[in-house]
This record gives sequence, C-alpha cells and structure tokens, in this order.
Amino acid sequence: MLIRILRQFLRPHVGLLVAVVFFQLLQSIASLYLPTLNADIIDNGVSKGDTGYILSTGILMLVITLAQIACAITAVYFGARVAMGLGRDLRSAVFRRVGEFSEREVTRFGAPSLITRTTNDVQQVQMLVLMTCTMLVSAPILAIGGIVLALQQDLQLSWLMAVSVPVLIVAIGLVIVRMVPQFQLMQKRIDNINRILREQLMGIRVVRAFVREDVETARFVRANDDVTATALKVGRLMALMFPIVMFVLNVSSVAVIWFGAFRVSDGSMQVGTLTAFLAYLMQILMAVMMATFMAVMIPRAAVSADRIGEVLNTESTVTPPAHPVTALAEHGTVALEAVGFAYPGAEQPVLSDLSFTVESGKTTAIIGSTGAGKSTLVNLLPRLFDATSGIVWVDGVDVKELDPDLLWGRIGLIPQKAYLFSGTVASNLRYGNPDATDDELWSALETAQARDFVEAMPERLDSPIVQGGTNVSGGQRQRLAIARALVKRPEIYVFDDSFSALDLATDARLRRAIRRDVTGATVIIVAQRISTIVDADLIVVLEDGRIVGQGTHEQLLETSPTYLEIVESQLAVEEAA
Repeated sequence: MLIRILRQFLRPHVGLLVAVVFFQLLQSIASLYLPTLNADIIDNGVSKGDTGYILSTGILMLVITLAQIACAITAVYFGARVAMGLGRDLRSAVFRRVGEFSEREVTRFGAPSLITRTTNDVQQVQMLVLMTCTMLVSAPILAIGGIVLALQQDLQLSWLMAVSVPVLIVAIGLVIVRMVPQFQLMQKRIDNINRILREQLMGIRVVRAFVREDVETARFVRANDDVTATALKVGRLMALMFPIVMFVLNVSSVAVIWFGAFRVSDGSMQVGTLTAFLAYLMQILMAVMMATFMAVMIPRAAVSADRIGEVLNTESTVTPPAHPVTALAEHGTVALEAVGFAYPGAEQPVLSDLSFTVESGKTTAIIGSTGAGKSTLVNLLPRLFDATSGIVWVDGVDVKELDPDLLWGRIGLIPQKAYLFSGTVASNLRYGNPDATDDELWSALETAQARDFVEAMPERLDSPIVQGGTNVSGGQRQRLAIARALVKRPEIYVFDDSFSALDLATDARLRRAIRRDVTGATVIIVAQRISTIVDADLIVVLEDGRIVGQGTHEQLLETSPTYLEIVESQLAVEEAA
C-alpha cells in the first residue's frame, strides 16, 4: 500500500523529484571527490613541502565544498516541497473520501481514528518522503561510489568493508525487526487516546454532573500510560541503534588504521591513500547507517499507509448513480414502498416493510417509542443511509437514481442533535443559502422564534458562535438550526425531533409560524410529543421498526392501540379528543 500511495501521489511532482536526484547526485560526487583531493594534498603537497600545490588544491576543495553545500540546500528545498505537496494532496484525498462516506462508514472507522489517519498517519508518510529526498537518495550513491573509490585507493584493505558493512546491516536489522510491531501498536494506541480525549471534551458536562472526574482522569491516564510505554519501547530500540552504529564505525576506523599502518611502514601504501581509504570507509558506513535509519521509518510509514489506504479504498455504501436524474416533474412528494433497513451483522432489521405516501404541501408526522426507528427512517430520505430493501421515492424518482446535489437541494434536514459551526449567527444561517440577505435571515429567525434572543446579542447577526454552538442554550441552538433550514427554502422539510428542547408555548408558536410562512412545502416531523403532531395531515405510528397505524389524530385514537397508549401517557384522552 505504501508503494501504491507513493506512486499515485508523487506522480504530479516528478519534475521536482528529478531535480532532487540531480542535485543529490552532484552533492554525492563532490563528497566522494574530496577525500581523493585530501590524499593528493598529503602525498603530493605536505610530504614534498610544495606549498603552491597545497594552496591550489585547497582552493579547489573549498570551491567543491561550497558547490556541495549549495547542491545540498537545493536538494533539501526541492525535497521539502515534494514532501509537503504529497502531504497536502494525501490529506485532501482522505478528506474528500471521508466526505463521501455515509453514516455507516463514519461509524465503522470512528471519528477519532479518521482524525488520526488524516493527521498523524499522513505525517508519517510525509516524513518518510522528506527523509528519502534528503538522505536515502544520496545513500546508495555514496555507498557504491565509496566502494569503487576505496578499491581504487587500496585493494588489500577491502576485506574490512566486506566485514564491517554486513555486521552493521545485521545489527541494525535485528533492532528494526523488533520495532515494527511496536509501530503498529503505537498507531492503535494513538487512536485510543484520541477517542478518550474527544469523548471527555464532548461530554465534560456529563462528567462533572455525575462527579466522575477521578474515573475519567484514571481512564485517560491508563491510555496515556499505554502510549508512553509503547513510545519508550520504540525510543529504547532507536537509542540502541546509534551506539551500535558508532561501535561499528569506530572499530572499523581502528582496524583500517591498524592494518594500514603496517602497509605504510613497509612502503606499500602512502599516508594520503590510507587517509582517503579511511574516509571512504566512513562514507560507506554512514551511507549504510542512513539507509538503515530510513529502514526504521519505513515500517511505521507502511503501517500508516495501510491505514490511509483502508480509508481511500473504502467505497461508500451510498454511491452516486451512473446516470443521475437531473430534472423532476413532481414537487415535494415522498413515498416509501416496502422499505426495510438493517445494519451489517445485525440479527434484526431496524425497519421492516414500511409503505406510506407524503403528499406535496402536506404535514406528515412520525411518532413512536424510543428505538422504533424514526430517525433511521428520515435519514433514508436524503440518503444518509440507503435502504437495504424497498424503494424510497422523492418527487416520483427513486432516491438512488437522483443526482445527489439535486436531492439534497430539495430536502432541508434539521437533525435531532442541532449542530452549529464556529463563526457567526449569520454565517451559520447562510450555510444553506450563501446569497441570503439580512432581511431573509431575520425573517427566518422570526419564524423559528429566535429573533428575540439574537436581537439581544451584542452584535446581533454578527455575534460569534463557537464550535458546536456550545455558547448558546440547547433551545436556542435548535431554533437557530431550524432558521438555517428555513433560509434554504427547500421543498421538503424534515424535522427529526427538532422541537425537543423547546417549551410547550415556544413549540406551539413555532409550529403556527411554520404553517403560516412555509406555504407549499412538504413538512415531515419526527416527534415525541403529541401536542407537536396533533394537527398533522397524516400521522405514521412506528413500533419495533414497523408501521402499526396511519391516519389523522382522531382516526388513530379509535384505530391504533399503540397511538392511544402514547396519548394516554401524555394527556388525558378527553383533552386530546
């Protein structure tokens, strides 16, 4: 998966990659040429006392060193641009794919894991590309070039390379083999700590209300200790690598000097040649060290790439049609025909054999006990889920055949849990219609019974709203969410228990205002209160995912025991009648 991701997302940066290789090649050639020049200074300048040769060769070495620095800086610059570009494109691809997910895929991965995959996992792959461009590209050039030039300097000492290089590779390889499982465990534990932290931040009021700070603190400490323990294991293994590398380097240096000294003493080798051979051996071992260091990063990047690839390769269960319908003859009609829905692996379906019709311009209510499947039912209309059996019709067309933008443009969904985005009151209201005027915003606020408290805010429409709308009350948040849908002016309004945080008087005023101002639109209301739905043109009663009654309020009082039981639990039968 790592290779596939790199091949796909590095393709737009081929030009920069060629530049990286080119400048790394020049830098490596300069690094390999310097020891030879140094040997020439020692053998032909220092030993003969030729100051002119020393000066001219030294100036040449200085020029080559400056060129090497310039090439290295340029290569790192281009490499950083490649890595940052890949990270940007990869994050964008993951974000777009997650945006296509239905609720089922989001629930399967979990929000904390998706956040980790978009941030930390992408960062691991990005860091691998950066280090590859700055280190790994030059490592084979230095290693191969160093071997060739070292053999040119002295063939008899080459056996030292045949010993030290494999020893270094085997020693580092043993460490890496133990690190791979820890990297895999690390990403899972990062997911876990993100999940726990997100739960505690979202549920801070519940934690404090039940005085569970100590329990949640202990829970976070356990997750934090798990991450720390894994990180310490990885850190110890990484810390072990450098002593191993330095030990091999130093032993190799001592061996070269020891055995080379005998050859210098018998005149078969010059001091400059010995110095150059030692420098080339160090370059070879450093190249091996860089390669092994990269080998440490590759397993973790591979684990992260697998996790990213899992997201990118997951197709949404709600797929757009190949030939979508883009024009509709009807307006505001909804029909369900033998609709059923079951979650994967569930023993029982959530919905079974639902059939009813919502007429254009009418108000239809859906009521039932908790867990009856009301929210699941309304989520089928905008295709947040797809029905596992039967057909959902909107304006006479199967929703699976409709262009998604056309479908979502026709439906204004006010979810059970109202959510506001960070910004202002105006920016949240314009979420469904960016071109709405201030007068249209105030009109929607008045219908949603929210004008009074918005006018009381210091900056009115420009008053700040924090993420999630937590700086306003639950009832205010619901009314702002309703106003947001009203600004959109869709043909079908779906209120998923959107009045639950309102008092009875505000609920009644809001429903009267909607009937007055939302003319010609179809309204579907999911509610728990009888008072909210008593005036609906059609009431659908759900129980255990099945329809057990349809009709008006008066009809259901006579024909539906389930509906009568709900009414009696809230009102006296005489008052309801």
